[in-house]
Amino acid sequence: MPHPTRRPWLAAATLAALTLLGAPGLAGAQAFPAKPIRLIVPYPPGGPTDVLLRIIAGPLGERLGQSVVIDNKPGASGMVGADMVAKASADGYTLLGNASIHVINPSLYAKTAYDAIKDFAPVSLVADVPLVLVVNPAQPVASVKELIALAKAKPGALAFASSGNAAAPHLAGEAFKIATGTDMLHVPYKGSGPALTDLMGGQVQLMFDSLPSSMPFIQGGKLRALAVTTAQRSSALPNLPTVAESGVPGYDMSTWYGVWAPAGTPREVVARLGREIAAVVQLPAVRDRLLALGAEPVGNSPEEFAAFNRSELAKWARIVKQSGAKVD
Repeated sequence: MPHPTRRPWLAAATLAALTLLGAPGLAGAQAFPAKPIRLIVPYPPGGPTDVLLRIIAGPLGERLGQSVVIDNKPGASGMVGADMVAKASADGYTLLGNASIHVINPSLYAKTAYDAIKDFAPVSLVADVPLVLVVNPAQPVASVKELIALAKAKPGALAFASSGNAAAPHLAGEAFKIATGTDMLHVPYKGSGPALTDLMGGQVQLMFDSLPSSMPFIQGGKLRALAVTTAQRSSALPNLPTVAESGVPGYDMSTWYGVWAPAGTPREVVARLGREIAAVVQLPAVRDRLLALGAEPVGNSPEEFAAFNRSELAKWARIVKQSGAKVD
């Protein structure tokens, strides 16, 4: 016969067990995460997406109480890694860390192995990275208005470089041409490095480039920055105007980075991940590292990021169609 003094303990334990059994959703939410989280980055190590997500992975793991492990799965413009996440278990332990190309690819490829909207649960927008319009200093232009005037005076004579066909810098250039009614020749390269080399060498006259990769050359006087492409000015170059305020109203282009889970991941898990990511990007140490790269920390709710995905998908589809951009 149990000792009488043990009965209150047994009753309390039984009540606790029944409470958990009666609220499985609550118990699951409290248990997550119970093991390390795999964050798939669909590009090789060292690229901008990889670097940015590694900045948040450590602090995110600390807040969650489990490691967040970066797993690089490059290939097919980010689609190899994205497909792996789309087909992963919807439990929050496999996530996708990708750039804006995630919602651009559907407009560039006639068929993909997954649906960029339906097969994913958006978690949070991590950061927004402006593109910057830069010219060779030998060009007789010091503003966007002067560049537009020169391009209209010499149709087809100016060549703009990009990091590759149908990449965000290329599409930013095409959107600029459409918005300004100018005719400029697109010259694609295999990455920003060789494009910048030819720009500084005078083989091409201008470029829309990721701010972090152009920043050293702007600061060193080897490139002249005319404007950033986002709706707001960049905190990294606060005195540089935007393209929109330079005479091209409504122009807003950037490369952005976010995190997705597989569709069907429990809402409470997605919400928890979204809250923690939003908190991480506002940590002073993380903000400082992101801002030093020219990235603007964001962090928003899954609902906000989902709406942003849909609007960006429509925007890029329109730009791709109007420009006639093709993949390599």
